[in-house]
Amino acid sequence: MTIVMKRSDLRSASETSALSERNFARIAGIVSAHTGIKLPSTKRVMLEGRLRRRAALAGFATVGEYCEYLFEKGGMEREFQHVVDVVTTNKTDFFRESGHFRFLEERIIPELAAGAAAKRPIKLWSAASSNGAEAYTMAMVMAEQAQKYPNLRYAILGTDISTAMLDSARRAIYPRAMIAPVPPELRRRYVMLDGGIGEAGRARIVPELRKRCNFMQMNLMDESYPVDRDVDIIFVRNVLIYFESDVQEAVVTRLWSHLRPGGHLMLGHSESMIGTRMGLRQVASAVFRKDMK
Repeated sequence: MTIVMKRSDLRSASETSALSERNFARIAGIVSAHTGIKLPSTKRVMLEGRLRRRAALAGFATVGEYCEYLFEKGGMEREFQHVVDVVTTNKTDFFRESGHFRFLEERIIPELAAGAAAKRPIKLWSAASSNGAEAYTMAMVMAEQAQKYPNLRYAILGTDISTAMLDSARRAIYPRAMIAPVPPELRRRYVMLDGGIGEAGRARIVPELRKRCNFMQMNLMDESYPVDRDVDIIFVRNVLIYFESDVQEAVVTRLWSHLRPGGHLMLGHSESMIGTRMGLRQVASAVFRKDMK
């Protein structure tokens, strides 16, 4: 027997399986208010795909059923962090925008090691740390510098809004292909490889560097940050582009207040105009220095 579905039935099935325009707008509004991240309508298909995976993990057959649970059955409170994790953009790589790490190695650390910082730990902060690749890149650079300056001490903090990414950062286990940008000599010293072949292979950062990096949850939209106000180097790269201009300036102002005089702020290369617009002193491409008092 052939069953023919009415147009209304087809529409109803489609609405329950897909992310409706209304539900997209509701999620986008909540995410924007909490994280500052703007979700244009062009991101609807991307968000639907990510929500479909979360819906399945939460035991729902479709995105529509999941959204009904979120908005009609009081599920948002329980699922809120998962929704944030789904939406947050987590693209990151080791040694991404490598010029910043060369500047750290060639200019910032020698200056700090020769000055007052020789008597105290150098503090570095990855303010949108995602899965930890940026923080561990910092750690590799600092470990190399410690061989040149035996008295060099340092501490690295990574913060992110996504609990899933923070868990990944603490584990420090990555697909082997992700380690490709790490120079071979650093790979030999700071990365452990399992026995997998090709895509099945995994890599893990060595324990010595994992001990140097602490990770905690933090929202850049918060009015204050639970972080020391004498940080030497702050990286906040490729996240500000998702914010409106007023939010960008508010975040940079707050981060700037946590820098020690003489400290450096690293923005993504596509975000350097934010620093120049704010009148910060630029000393290299997308690198800004806080003047000494």
